[in-house]
Amino acid sequence: MTVFGKTMSLSRTPIPGLVVFDLPVHGDSRGWFKENWQREKMMAAGLPDFGPVQNNISFNDAVGTTRGIHAEPWDKWVSVASGRIFGAWVDLREGPTFGAVFTTELDPSRAVFVPRGVGNSYQTLEPNTAYTYLVNDHWSPSTSYSFLNLADETVAIDWPIPLADVEISAKDLAHPRLSEVKPIAPRKILVVGAGGQLGLALRAQLAHQDSVEFTTRAELDIASAQLSTARHWRDYGVIVNASAYTAVDTAETPEGRRRAWSSNVFGVAALARVATEHGITLVHVSSDYVFDGSLHRAYREDDLFCPLGVYGQTKAAADAIVATVPRHYIVRTSWVIGEGKNFVRTMASLAGRGVDPKVVMDQTGRLTFTDDIARAIRHLVEAEGEYGTYNLTGSGEPTSWADIARRVYALLGYDTGRVTAVSTEEYFASVPGPVAPRPRNSVLDLSKIEATGFVTTPVDESLRRYLAT
Repeated sequence: MTVFGKTMSLSRTPIPGLVVFDLPVHGDSRGWFKENWQREKMMAAGLPDFGPVQNNISFNDAVGTTRGIHAEPWDKWVSVASGRIFGAWVDLREGPTFGAVFTTELDPSRAVFVPRGVGNSYQTLEPNTAYTYLVNDHWSPSTSYSFLNLADETVAIDWPIPLADVEISAKDLAHPRLSEVKPIAPRKILVVGAGGQLGLALRAQLAHQDSVEFTTRAELDIASAQLSTARHWRDYGVIVNASAYTAVDTAETPEGRRRAWSSNVFGVAALARVATEHGITLVHVSSDYVFDGSLHRAYREDDLFCPLGVYGQTKAAADAIVATVPRHYIVRTSWVIGEGKNFVRTMASLAGRGVDPKVVMDQTGRLTFTDDIARAIRHLVEAEGEYGTYNLTGSGEPTSWADIARRVYALLGYDTGRVTAVSTEEYFASVPGPVAPRPRNSVLDLSKIEATGFVTTPVDESLRRYLAT
């Protein structure tokens, strides 16, 4: 019997993510009315914004009709429009709660949110029961499911009506026992731009996880018009964008400007659309170049953008786009060092070849090593930190490029006096071709990411380890 006059409330269950909602039902002599799905109110009460795209109704004539146990790769909002059911849910996802069971009765005044990979089943307790459910992916015959036998002895569901006395399909009767069930894998992580220096660090950090896919620009062009259909995106939970156009000076040329905007803005906008439409977490790497470097303190995440050159303008535009994605992490870095050509490798090479370099002394910041960026991305995703922007560099006292060059020479056993400190203007005076303006202050405040429990690495420690390898 439907209970009238409830207050909307959420109750958690032993299955992570599976929640029961009590729904207000308003009745009079004419019948009753309820809001079966109300996004704003239900999100405020604690329901995930799961983005339903399809609504199905299963009508059951007789008492005892029994269906399940089916685990699909999408989320479901299960409710009853008329009648009453006994519902049983079994966690069939990979992980420590595999096989966990929850049962309860549903009438029009109760509903259940069933997360992806949790097996769903029910038995009707009244005739003419209308069982309805919203899902956040379209049904497809090629979809991969997992199933569990309704009579499995391990989970031992206490059905109100014995299974021998109810209507069950032959297909449901043939489902496997728990020991034979193939668990539903978690939604996948896709690393875009996995051939670059950050992509290589992410491979090292995430390669042990079966659910991670890596793709290079040649394999997946994020600026392609076909991006929206390039993958079955509902299978993905996280996209890490490790691709970027980083030729700062070349970006000041007509061709470089086009390439920078194509990769850093239009490609990112396409990823943002995919992430928003499919409820995917988008991880994007930003740059100190979104600022002009005129502040006399470390830059915080909420400081206003003021880019100086084309590269900085494209990164600022991308940040603004990614910030509109409901689930996003923007990791803002400076002075990135990883595999391939970079400042530290150049200084080490010059030292070994007996070259005495002139190095800029009036730009200040901290190095950021790509293994730290990869570690920070993994930390934010796995800890499910609050969405938003996080500064990330190595820790320690800020230095100039000239200071870093001297430190490289010292760690390799060379005379630091061979490094001559010069102004930015002096250094670029003899450089042919276009030169992008650089922020003089690239120091980023690290307090926000450290508050999440992430431990930043001192720059000198990372520099020693990098040069040693």
